[in-house]
Amino acid sequence: MNRKFALLLVLVAALAGAATAWITIKRPDDPPALEQATMLDVARPLPQFELVDQAGRAFQRASLRGQWTLMFFGFTNCPDVCPTTLAELAEVRRKLKDLPAGDLPAVVFVSVDPNRDTSEALGRYVAHFDPQFLGVSGPPAAIEALTRDLGVAVFIGPPSEDGNYTVDHSAAIFLIDPSAAFTAVFSSPHLADVIARDYRSIVASTH
Repeated sequence: MNRKFALLLVLVAALAGAATAWITIKRPDDPPALEQATMLDVARPLPQFELVDQAGRAFQRASLRGQWTLMFFGFTNCPDVCPTTLAELAEVRRKLKDLPAGDLPAVVFVSVDPNRDTSEALGRYVAHFDPQFLGVSGPPAAIEALTRDLGVAVFIGPPSEDGNYTVDHSAAIFLIDPSAAFTAVFSSPHLADVIARDYRSIVASTH
């Protein structure tokens, strides 16, 4: 892993740990019992953003309203973490298929590599895991604003002689509630059984 990115991950982890500690101290009510996820004390509204989905449609904060969403950041040329995580998320949806339609989570894959990940490429990629998955991307500045708000670390390496380059990114899964607010985060390693159980607990606690 790139040394600069490794240091960035350490910093992000430290900040996340501090935030988690604050949340634990400040939570006024007993939170649902969770195995791995961390639920925020108060859901935090996402900022306004302007991205584009795999069909070329505008994808904004308003696009997330009215449903629960599991959001993951990555890129289609990712050799391991992204395909593994998306496969787990597809399994999560299968494990939750007994839930009412309004509680079944959507899955949004946000590409942090817009130079290579066209809408067409994203569409083919996410459909391989689940036809219901949505792939989105957009201008680098718009992606950076969203990743910065959620604390997603991204490092794009310099191009090699053949024009290829590496993309390092953190692997958290973010839970967005039906009001388009960030409400919980699932840290890695990601296991479908654990994510599904924690998701059920979180959603049940909001009813």
